[in-house]
Parts: sequence; structure tokens; C-alpha cells
Amino acid sequence: MTSNNQLKPLTSKELDYIVDCISNESLLAKYCAAAAASAQNPAVQQAMMGFMNKHEKHMDTLIQTLQSHQNIAPSQPQ
Repeated sequence: MTSNNQLKPLTSKELDYIVDCISNESLLAKYCAAAAASAQNPAVQQAMMGFMNKHEKHMDTLIQTLQSHQNIAPSQPQ
């Protein structure tokens, strides 16, 4: 990853997209957890838990991206 002084502020469109992606990944992780909890087959449970973990990792990556841009974000007028 590049250092903070090489990053450019995210556009509002990029921010909206990242927020939507975080929301989607969260929802998919919840669906996978629910499917794992209701599945009778251990292989299906294991697969759903694996998918849930992947969606949570995607969410973490998106959140880290936002945090890495936090220091360079333009301030909002009060």
C-alpha cells in the first residue's frame, strides 16, 4: 500500500460505492451465518462459515481503505 502522502482524497462517488460495498458484504456475511446455523449437513455448514469469513475479510479491507484515507479527507464546512 502507498503511504498517506501519496494517497488522493476519495471522491463522493467512491465513498458512496465503498459504503454500499460494506453494507452488501455485511448482509452477505449475515446470510451465510444464518445458512450455516440452519444447515443440517456439516459440509454445508463449513462452506457457509468459510463464505461468511471471506465476506467479513472483504468488509475489513473496505473499512481499512476508508481509514487509510481519513487523514487526507477534506474537512466539511460547519
